[in-house]
Amino acid sequence: MLKLTKKNEERLRRHARVRSVVSGTPDCPRLNVFRSNKQIYAQVIDDTTGKTLVASSSVVLKLENGGNVEAAKKVGEDIANRCKAANIEAVRFDRGGYVYHGRVQALADAAREAGLKF
Repeated sequence: MLKLTKKNEERLRRHARVRSVVSGTPDCPRLNVFRSNKQIYAQVIDDTTGKTLVASSSVVLKLENGGNVEAAKKVGEDIANRCKAANIEAVRFDRGGYVYHGRVQALADAAREAGLKF
């Protein structure tokens, strides 16, 4: 239990470091990624008003196994399509303190391929 708590505290510390540099504006909102063991979530946030503009997740898409790379790719495509519908063309990517590898990278690459710029 202690190790898991310490691991999450370290991730939150990394996330705070990233957030000190990356913030979303109405012109270029922030694409935030959160991953759990079973699911992956993505939100596009305007930090000036503190509101979520667009959100998608493996839960919303009702994917059978939401904790793998294929699910992350589908969430990336879906968030890019939802951004296009909301007239959002460019975002700033916030990896949430996670290493840019695996599911986080798959989500980002899929969003880029679907036309989102960051």
